[in-house]
Amino acid sequence: MPYVAEISRTNPTCLLFLIDQSSSMAGPFGGSPGKTKADGVADAVNRLLQNLALKCAKSDGIRDYFHVGVIGYGKGVQSALGGALAGRHLVPVSEFANNPLRVEPRKRKVDDGAGGVFEQSFKFPVWFEPIADGQTPMCQALTLAGQVLQEFITHSPECYPPLVVNVTDGQASDADPRPAAAAVRALATTDGPVLLFNAHLSSTIAAPVVFPASVEGLSDPYARHLFKMSSPLPPQMAEAARADGFEVAAGAHGFAFNADLVSVIRFLDIGTRVARGRP
Repeated sequence: MPYVAEISRTNPTCLLFLIDQSSSMAGPFGGSPGKTKADGVADAVNRLLQNLALKCAKSDGIRDYFHVGVIGYGKGVQSALGGALAGRHLVPVSEFANNPLRVEPRKRKVDDGAGGVFEQSFKFPVWFEPIADGQTPMCQALTLAGQVLQEFITHSPECYPPLVVNVTDGQASDADPRPAAAAVRALATTDGPVLLFNAHLSSTIAAPVVFPASVEGLSDPYARHLFKMSSPLPPQMAEAARADGFEVAAGAHGFAFNADLVSVIRFLDIGTRVARGRP
């Protein structure tokens, strides 16, 4: 049965984000006034990466259950990481956690338990910046992802299958991305094929569609392409999504359409929850 391999320091898996950084990402995030899609995605992914590092933190330090990477595609296609990690496509989570680009002081509203709220200060590590410039060379990004994953699988052939999460708001500008996506999904470890999830962002306020089982209800032709590019949810992830309140039918795919910021955060969390809960 696929997707059951134990994740450990001797048998790590990897998590790779592909982030659309084209000029259209400067547009507003649906349902999030004042926040651009580039800003919202950067915040969501940076937050998830921080949580991933915390999950891997044990009494003896941060254990390398994962290798993580962020590839941006817009004016170019390259690692989106900065600082000491600049130019690297995959980094062990311990090294990743210890080398953020910077740590920002931020504030959030917290329930005071008496019907009110108060502002709480916290530190927010940033590994990559929001960028919105250029076109949408998604095919090149998927091709690079395939090369990175092939090298990882060569060294970890029995690992829990790597997960690729592609976050975009538009159509690929460099050809039909479906063949490149199929090539990524064709990669496999002894535990199953690589997982490719896609999140389509929105500038409009409308109900998102998350984890659909078919193209029905997807009015955008390109959204239908992204759905077909996405992997079916493994049973464990489908169970996690249902437990989080999503309606997940048989055959559901790792895909979100017309996603607002809240939907993106929940989508990313579900996509990595099973793996994060295993160490």
